[in-house]
Amino acid sequence: MKTFLRLTTTLLVLFIFFSSCSKKGPQTNTTTTDSSAVTYEQSLLIHPEELSIKWIDRMHALGINTITMHPRGGRNAYKTLEEMLQMLETEEFRAMLDHADSLGLNIEYEFHAASYLMPRDLYESHPEYFRMNADGQREPLLNFCVSNEEALDIVAKRAVELAKKLYKSTHRYYFWMDDVKESTCQCEKCAQLSESDMTLLVMNRIIKELRKEIPDAQLAYLAYHGAMPIPTQVTPEEGIFVEYAPIDRDLKCRLRENNPDEENIKALLDFFGKKNAKVLEYWFDNSMMSNWTKPPKQFVPDNDLIRDDIDYYRQLGFSYISSFACFLGADYEELYGEPDVSAFSMK
Repeated sequence: MKTFLRLTTTLLVLFIFFSSCSKKGPQTNTTTTDSSAVTYEQSLLIHPEELSIKWIDRMHALGINTITMHPRGGRNAYKTLEEMLQMLETEEFRAMLDHADSLGLNIEYEFHAASYLMPRDLYESHPEYFRMNADGQREPLLNFCVSNEEALDIVAKRAVELAKKLYKSTHRYYFWMDDVKESTCQCEKCAQLSESDMTLLVMNRIIKELRKEIPDAQLAYLAYHGAMPIPTQVTPEEGIFVEYAPIDRDLKCRLRENNPDEENIKALLDFFGKKNAKVLEYWFDNSMMSNWTKPPKQFVPDNDLIRDDIDYYRQLGFSYISSFACFLGADYEELYGEPDVSAFSMK
């Protein structure tokens, strides 16, 4: 009898312990294969102003486990980021995110942040913090000088402050460089680095600062535009993971049949490792298909292609797969009805 009581007590303690454990990491779906268990995660990136309870419920019904806020990109991305931060302070917006959290969805934020992290109003007093253009002139437009140590310190410290403002975020962060091609610094020191090396240099500095206050923080290296090839002079710090965003891919062709970038993908996975490796696709990006201009165009997804691409990426070694899903908000539904994102279902 005593043995039975001790066993019962032990089981009760274990049940209480595991039931009371708070969610420390992102929620995932686990698939068991013959040799191992693989945890998969999927996310859709939505403009904050397009978020709604309906969107959240739609994602939950499909079994998608992460919802991501993505303020609009382009030259004014720092302004739309500031607008999102203001929205995060409102009870109405927080209530929607609370609803997502109550359903078990992870909440993340991805955005072009360089011009926010290096405030433009510092240009007059410290032009050396800013990028040098091809004509040899410092200018306050886009990105900053990544070879300037003081500039890197400012960026890293502001990144920590920014991370703390992201309501109910996981500890995965996405602080991308600015969203304009060929907008890196061309000073003598920076010119010795590729865009990939410059990007990783900045991310390394940020992750080291983040982990002083958020020890389990992770930070994305965005393989995008000029930063698509692997870095050659800089190696990733602990906590850096690759996020592959093939903006120039052909969305009419299945990757399994024709992917000219496959060898580069494999090189990125070898360089950064497959742990936490993430794809950021454009399957549902109606903003791109509408040429980033409203009113949005009608969106008709190629569901068979999307499902096949997801399987292709998983076979390469990506466990986290996401897609932009912008310009599919209430104004879209008024024009065309509910958008079809069923191909992204995890059920």
